[in-house]
Amino acid sequence: MIDESFQWRKEYTVNDLSESTLPKWLFEIGALFLHGYDKEGYKLFWFKVKHHVKDSKQQLDKKKLVAFWLEHYAKRDHGKPLTVVFDMAETGISHIDLDFVRFIVNCFTDYYPNFLTKIVIFEMPWIMNAAFKIVKGWLGPDAISMLKFTNKSDVQEYISGEYLPPHMGGTDSFKYSYPPLVDDDFQTPLCENGPITSEDEHESKEEIDADTKETGEMNEEQNLNQKKMNSVEQISKSEETDKTEFKPKNAKKTLTTFKGPLLHISPAEELYFGSKESGEKKCLIVLTNVTKNTVAFKVRTTAPEKYRVKPSNSSCEPGTSLDIIVSLHGGFAASLQDRFLIMAAEMDQSSGAGVPELTQFWKEVPRTKVMEHRLRCHVLESSKPSSLTLKENTFNIPAKTNEDLHIQLTRLLQINKRLQEQIDRCLWFQQLSIVLSLLSVTVVAFCFYLAYTQSS
Repeated sequence: MIDESFQWRKEYTVNDLSESTLPKWLFEIGALFLHGYDKEGYKLFWFKVKHHVKDSKQQLDKKKLVAFWLEHYAKRDHGKPLTVVFDMAETGISHIDLDFVRFIVNCFTDYYPNFLTKIVIFEMPWIMNAAFKIVKGWLGPDAISMLKFTNKSDVQEYISGEYLPPHMGGTDSFKYSYPPLVDDDFQTPLCENGPITSEDEHESKEEIDADTKETGEMNEEQNLNQKKMNSVEQISKSEETDKTEFKPKNAKKTLTTFKGPLLHISPAEELYFGSKESGEKKCLIVLTNVTKNTVAFKVRTTAPEKYRVKPSNSSCEPGTSLDIIVSLHGGFAASLQDRFLIMAAEMDQSSGAGVPELTQFWKEVPRTKVMEHRLRCHVLESSKPSSLTLKENTFNIPAKTNEDLHIQLTRLLQINKRLQEQIDRCLWFQQLSIVLSLLSVTVVAFCFYLAYTQSS
């Protein structure tokens, strides 16, 4: 199987596949792409069958496109499972291509065996029933159980309406277009004072002036944070010190740190939010600049209408830490399908940090120089806040500002420092006790030795 896998990768030049090595029209027609999540939080891999017409001259390129998307997803999301959706609306006998279907099946069963959670087939025409009986023969018993034949009335058992297009009974307004490559449909989130304009949109003078004023307010708050000069690891230690008070019972993972080349990001994988009943609406992301230059960053999300992020587009000075507050807006609740994308790039020392400069910077910076890290949401049922979840009156104060957060973190660091000093003193006394005990044993042994030699 390993030899066969290597041969397959060599035949389809999987390691060398990129947007530049495949015909542009393959991406433009939108027959294959990644977008949205199912109800279990798995990524959706869409096959728009109506855009596929059997053509032996194009077959190799189309197979390479499938391999490209699977390899792209494997490198980006480290092999997390996904759900395949065959959208067979408006299809007919001209779209039947058993060779291509068999290639797709083999990809999942032989070369990416742990990727597949289920195959959702939407509105398969009756004329294709015979063809799918053949396909079932290629699948094992486990794979056959993954097939879910659906129509407009029951497809939402597997995929919620927010990720289904209108013709499938959903409300998703997503329209496929290329370029750029569809990437989780991350969008610019909202700050507390309204939307922050995306770098891809045209900004009027009025918008720039408003953003500049807002950025000035954010910079004042950032200056307070940057005075801390604390590392993410210190915060992790202080949180672990009080874990009996802060850590929820059902939290499966302790606080960890993603150590990237430009930023250290904590938490590393998940933002913990509470359910509507528990009322936990805020989370804290801590960024630490580990370079010698200013690092520009921005935060994007798959659910911009749900969240307020402050700041969502700013910069971090060398060697400093900066807090990002992510809060749920209104009556929205976090879900497992929500994702956050943190993008960071190193800036020249001569570059400014205002909104116009950052907007221009993100337009010009090469994608190869941008560090990206993704965070997913985790919904807690417990009423206790997680290690980096902010809850009202946690410290018996009425409201949270960045200055308040700075004071709280400073207190935690002081507590951690005192505990560390106590531990150091205990270790010193322990070492002293061991040394004295050894000396006592040595003296007693020496006395016995003298007594023995004198008696003999």
